[in-house]
Amino acid sequence: MRTYIALLRAVNVGGTGKLPMADLRAMCEGLGFQDVRTYIASGNVLFRTALSAAKAKAALEGALREYAGKPVGAIVRTAEEMAAALAANPFADAAPNRAVLIFLDAPPPADALAAVRHRKDEEIALGEREIYVHYGAGMADSKLVLPAAKDGTARNLNTVAKLIAMAGEV
Repeated sequence: MRTYIALLRAVNVGGTGKLPMADLRAMCEGLGFQDVRTYIASGNVLFRTALSAAKAKAALEGALREYAGKPVGAIVRTAEEMAAALAANPFADAAPNRAVLIFLDAPPPADALAAVRHRKDEEIALGEREIYVHYGAGMADSKLVLPAAKDGTARNLNTVAKLIAMAGEV
């Protein structure tokens, strides 16, 4: 069995997609996932399963659709994949609460940086299946629009590091 980290999109953010973490844990257990754990109320769940990442993602998204009555996306990574993405962070010297990894299902498009709008002091770099953003002055006042990130989900570096650590404990 493998340990996976699933990052849900648009859960408990901005008043949409309310999903109590206890319900998410129960949902995952109902899918047969084992050692299910959640972290903070923003749609982070760790579990073990014999399913492939693609099959676990499909099962989870199906259950989420049934629960929410609409599609809810999930990005599924192994702890090793997430650790590799964190290690590749080009903004390693940035404050971890001012930098995010935007996780995608596929590599970002080659023109992802050209499509960025309302960039102020943010630094952006492309990864294998991630987009790295460092918000120099912080995220609160940023108006950054990054079209390539619309199907992804972002987590700050503190959260990514905590999820990796938790996966090692499962």
